Amino acid sequence: MAFTLYSLLQAALLCVNAIAVLHEERFLKNIGWGTDQGIGGFGEEPGIKSQLMNLIRSVRTVMRVPLIIVNSVAIVLLLLFG
Repeated sequence: MAFTLYSLLQAALLCVNAIAVLHEERFLKNIGWGTDQGIGGFGEEPGIKSQLMNLIRSVRTVMRVPLIIVNSVAIVLLLLFG
C-alpha cells in the first residue's frame, strides 16, 4: 500500500470518526473524563483534560452531518476504485 494523499485523508477521517463515537457516559466516565470532571473556578485557565473534553464534544456536535456525508463519499470511492 502506497502512502498517498487519499490514504492520509482516510486516516484523518478514521481519527475523526473515532472521536465522534466516544460515548460520554459509557466510556469517558469510566476513565475519569465525565462531564463533572475538571470543573475549574472563575478566571482559572482550563486544563488539558477539560480542553480535550470540549474538543470531543465539539467534534460530536459540529461534525455529525458532515461526517455522514464524507463517510458516504469515502465508501462510494472505495467501492468504485477499490
